[in-house]
Amino acid sequence: MSGTAWGGGYVTDVRYGHGYFPEQSPPLLRAACLLNGVAWDVPDEGGHYLELGCGQGLGAVLVAAANPSWRVTAVDFAPAHIAGARALAREAGIGNVEFIEADLAGFAGTPACAALPEADIVTLHGVWSWVGPAVREGVVRLLASKLRAGGVAHVSYNALPGWQRLLGLQRVVRETGLRLADRSDRQALAGFEVAQALLAAEAGTLRGDPALARWLDIAAGLSPEYLAHEYMNAHWQPCWHAEVAGALAAAKLDWVGTATLPEAFPGFTMTAAQREIYERFSDPLARELVKDVCLGRTLRHDVYVRGARRLGEQARDDALRSLMLALCVPPARMRYEVEVGAGRAELSPDYYGPVVAALAEGPRSVADLLRLAPRRAGARENPAELVGVLAGTRQAMVLARPGAAPHPAALRLNRVVARRFGVREHLNRGAGLASTALGAAMPVTTACLFACANEVEGGAPDLEDWTENLGAGLDAEDRARLQEALRRAVDEDLPILRALACHSTWSRDPLEG
Repeated sequence: MSGTAWGGGYVTDVRYGHGYFPEQSPPLLRAACLLNGVAWDVPDEGGHYLELGCGQGLGAVLVAAANPSWRVTAVDFAPAHIAGARALAREAGIGNVEFIEADLAGFAGTPACAALPEADIVTLHGVWSWVGPAVREGVVRLLASKLRAGGVAHVSYNALPGWQRLLGLQRVVRETGLRLADRSDRQALAGFEVAQALLAAEAGTLRGDPALARWLDIAAGLSPEYLAHEYMNAHWQPCWHAEVAGALAAAKLDWVGTATLPEAFPGFTMTAAQREIYERFSDPLARELVKDVCLGRTLRHDVYVRGARRLGEQARDDALRSLMLALCVPPARMRYEVEVGAGRAELSPDYYGPVVAALAEGPRSVADLLRLAPRRAGARENPAELVGVLAGTRQAMVLARPGAAPHPAALRLNRVVARRFGVREHLNRGAGLASTALGAAMPVTTACLFACANEVEGGAPDLEDWTENLGAGLDAEDRARLQEALRRAVDEDLPILRALACHSTWSRDPLEG
């Protein structure tokens, strides 16, 4: 049986893995609001960030370290998660984050909840689709009581109809796994073995489904802990967008858009024929249904505002022009062809080349970048496209505090994160490093974390030794790939991390200084 008696059907016998999700970061949520024509009413300093279902707390600690004037509160009902999160914050000396063990079904009515200030941002990643009705109702009550007017909510969930073809897979994995193993991570692995066997045996409902075959291949590379938390919960339920929006309307939340920024542009995500159907509707929920049917997205990152203030086009564009962007990939690795819902989109090097060249010299405002980009014939300036493309493809990030120096709290945490997670056990999982300049974390690979943890001032890295340390047991081809990733981390990624104020070379203990 997966979970424990107190889990109410949720997996509790194995911990959820650590993770950092940029969609939960204040700067990206700000960009999502503005791109969708909604005012950003969250203060730059002194805000309150509330995460529901925080898991092991890495994301909450990163947000706290990146925003030292903010108060961060994170809630989870698994005591092992809360204990681990508190230990991480304590080890790194992050004092502006609080972790609360509570069941979200009833938290809204407790003294601990009443004592919390109103929240400027509330975020739920990996909660809504994985819990029962009582917990979802408790989340709505909490949002109604604690998200202030003008506050922003981020809610991720498994989405329909994208999950429609995988509903049978989840049921096969859970029901067969429950009968073949005694712990949820082992149950998930056993269930996937059955699913693979059924596919190989050409089971009628699985045969000839390339999407299912691809997903089984992807699942083979995921951790057993992740698979357990994704597939083995009793109340697992993908949702329609309109149903989630309807439930959150009870807390007076207005749906704004998604934190997956390219999806704000139907021209990027949909074909001409699909857009023609989309544009028959003025109702945003109907439009989103058409988009979901066309894109087949299995996970949504939706953004809501409690009392959205809609902006006119000029006010929206002015707000976007004021944003500061920083390049977060080396110019040589800039991708001018990207995957979007409608296929592959080509970013004109003639237009984006001067923008990237300017960002390579340092952060620039969107207004400055638009002046550098060559004017397209017959087209007006389009700050929304510039922000949506660069930040949406994660090749640039919005800066919260341009010019901010590395903050001691962020550096302390980053050193701890690098040494904890830049190890063989976490290979291919990645994490994030906090930056007060970004007001968020920079997503990084395990190879980059290893380089951060092992770089010593004045010393040249021994890439052969690093590869042996991090990649023991890999075959020759994978070792070569890992060594190249470590080389890129040293030559290309670490300079960017220093420029973004989230890394400095050290040779001392991570908690010194």
